Amino acid sequence: MFILQCPKCKNTMKYQNKDIYISKKKKKCVYCNFSISVNKAIIKKI
Repeated sequence: MFILQCPKCKNTMKYQNKDIYISKKKKKCVYCNFSISVNKAIIKKI
């Protein structure tokens, strides 16, 4: 599980994935619906 931060609205959200490779994964922000790259938005691993 990871903590991600949206570059547009600066809100943080949790992200959990069972795949090992997250470099090409994308996620939409739950607050502003902005699509972000998971690899670039990681703040911390839980």
